[in-house]
Amino acid sequence: MAAQIQFNDVTLGYDRHPAVHHLDGEIAPGTLLAVVGPNGAGKSTLLRGIVGILKPLAGSIALRDINARNIAYLPQIAEIDRSFPISVFDFTGAGLWRSIGAFGGLDRHQRAKIVEALGAVGLNGFENRPIGTLSGGQMQRMLFARVLLQDADVIVLDEPFNAIDTRTSTDLLALVRRWHAEKRTVLAALHDMEMVRANFPDTLLLARGAVAWGPTTQVLTAENLAVACRMCEAFDDGAAACADTKPAQAA
Repeated sequence: MAAQIQFNDVTLGYDRHPAVHHLDGEIAPGTLLAVVGPNGAGKSTLLRGIVGILKPLAGSIALRDINARNIAYLPQIAEIDRSFPISVFDFTGAGLWRSIGAFGGLDRHQRAKIVEALGAVGLNGFENRPIGTLSGGQMQRMLFARVLLQDADVIVLDEPFNAIDTRTSTDLLALVRRWHAEKRTVLAALHDMEMVRANFPDTLLLARGAVAWGPTTQVLTAENLAVACRMCEAFDDGAAACADTKPAQAA
């Protein structure tokens, strides 16, 4: 199957310092992929590169038959300004921006879709609540409702199950499985290896560079995880952004 997202010797980083080095590989349509690695491995950086928030320092990320408007991105909760005076309904409704435009009004059908999306994540009756009053789990449910409304072919989730209760994780994992069944491409940065083993057929183990990439059972071995830890510990933050050498690979 032709690649939907292709990485061509891509390096991503901040202020000319690399956070992800020389990544090559491709993601086929309909893939359900976990991106895992130690803290500082470059997981969030890679996702931001895919959605276009970060431009590569070197190399390229090619999108085949899709554009950035057809990628839904769920950021980490910490990136959301919860003091901003906006209701759950209005925040979630931003997921319809592709169909209504940045300044378009909502008709009755679109308002009903927002209520339906909130109901699908268990937030019935929360429409008029300020987002600052939500718990962490409720915030995450709202972010998933916004992604539902985007109806995108590619869904990118940054730590979507971090610091939420088991029931919320179970409910939101059901949505991830639904998207996968609908042949959408879903990428998620995760840290819970048991969750990855139980729910994600493919995994990219990252440690500034790719340690292993493929079927989860083959990637999440003790040997590969040890290599990832050593690579992150050894990384020099003062290294040049576009160094010629690639990180060591592990099978």
